[in-house]
Amino acid sequence: MDLAHESKVLVPRAADRTVALAKSAHPSYTPSLNPHVRPMWHAESRDNRTQHTETEMPKMKTKSSAKKRFKVSATGKVIGGQAGKRHGMIKRTKKFIRDARGTTVLSAPDAKIIKGYMPYDR
Repeated sequence: MDLAHESKVLVPRAADRTVALAKSAHPSYTPSLNPHVRPMWHAESRDNRTQHTETEMPKMKTKSSAKKRFKVSATGKVIGGQAGKRHGMIKRTKKFIRDARGTTVLSAPDAKIIKGYMPYDR
């Protein structure tokens, strides 16, 4: 075979296409010679960046489900709604339904759990 007579078709390599796509995708893209290195805007490389050092500790978050269901009294007791009154009232006694009105003070083990969810309500 004579190589001089063959027609050559120039097909861009897959790496060139990804560089062109990535370059158009994000303005801060800087190409790397190593194809296995992720670009800086990629999520995996964002995790490895140096974090800003702050002088204060970050705020603790209150569980939003706990702040909707419980409140802490002035003496530090946790107050919550009565249990057992969602459904099935027909089979409950009249005395149970009367006694389960309003709110109640949680027991000490349960209050300890809820206070862990609400760090600023102590």
